[in-house]
Amino acid sequence: MTSNGHLIEIENVSKSFGSHLVLDGIDLAISTGEAVVIAGPSGSGKSTLLRCINGLETIDEGDIRFDGHSVPGAGKDVFRLRAEIGMVFQSFNLFAHKSVLQNITLGPIKVKGLSESDANGLARDLLERVGIPEKADDFPADLSGGQQQRVAIARALAMEPKLILFDEPTSALDPEMIREVLDVMRDLAHDGMTMIVVTHEMGFAREVCDRIAFVDEGRIVEEGEPKAFFEGAKSQRAKDFVDKILRH
Repeated sequence: MTSNGHLIEIENVSKSFGSHLVLDGIDLAISTGEAVVIAGPSGSGKSTLLRCINGLETIDEGDIRFDGHSVPGAGKDVFRLRAEIGMVFQSFNLFAHKSVLQNITLGPIKVKGLSESDANGLARDLLERVGIPEKADDFPADLSGGQQQRVAIARALAMEPKLILFDEPTSALDPEMIREVLDVMRDLAHDGMTMIVVTHEMGFAREVCDRIAFVDEGRIVEEGEPKAFFEGAKSQRAKDFVDKILRH
């Protein structure tokens, strides 16, 4: 932990893909226990920012510090980093040929050296926590999308991360499944899990998160508490975004 209490510090971060500037001088600091939503239009750089935080993408300029150390670009250090930063993707990314239990225990056994019995016990506790204890021996193909995403959250939690990144975790789900995933995320936030969430679910952002950072064209245009953002967005771009949501 850094002396100022920030778990993540992002300073002047830029990232391009070819000639396309995706992140343009991003500054953001997040404290332990905070739940922060990154909002903004499609293509504004939100998912790229998450991927830079956990080392899936390298940055061109600036610095990202996690727990006081700069995020490495490659090598063994980046794998150590990912053991402490969980990530939940839009598309679940479960191993189809492994059972739910095996999907969750793989990391704790391979990376953390847990015994199979300890890992199994942990996985069953986590399946209880996300509300699907009866699915331990099923395979991903046997589950609904919402259940698969809850397994993905349990898998991330099994590594006991200091931070979990959620990259549009409900956008591939049918409407009735969205609520069950958001309920799990809401419980995590209330339990004090540090979370950065890219989502279009503004009801969740309004109710659950501590802060919203609004990104447009690779820049953080505005950030603040949800009430202030939704009731008094300052920039025209953010106002337009909120108006569209409220009219939707």
